[in-house]
Amino acid sequence: QVQLVESGGGLVQTGGSLRLSCVGSGTYLTFNSMGWYRQAPGEERELVAEMMTGGYQKYADSLKGRFTISRGNAKNTVHLQMNSLKAEDTAVYYCNARGVEAQQPYYYWGQGTQVTVSS
Repeated sequence: QVQLVESGGGLVQTGGSLRLSCVGSGTYLTFNSMGWYRQAPGEERELVAEMMTGGYQKYADSLKGRFTISRGNAKNTVHLQMNSLKAEDTAVYYCNARGVEAQQPYYYWGQGTQVTVSS
């Protein structure tokens, strides 16, 4: 059974930094893409950033320059460095893994980690 486990969330003051990590397990696959989404109260889940195995990165336009995604050296790990945090970055952050294997798409989610930015 595939699991994605996030860590690194917490409470930080405006202007501070946090680093989120996600580790995937339970599969022989190397995920084609790993990324981060977030969902604030009353809002829809939105893409923060994702990174393909070949290195291609995609960011939400509003977050470019403050957030940096990276794949870890260990298989199926991904990190999100978040700098200059703002109150509006407060949300539950979810790790995501997706791709295609044997012509079948797959899509996995972590349980989420809370990030709270106090003003």
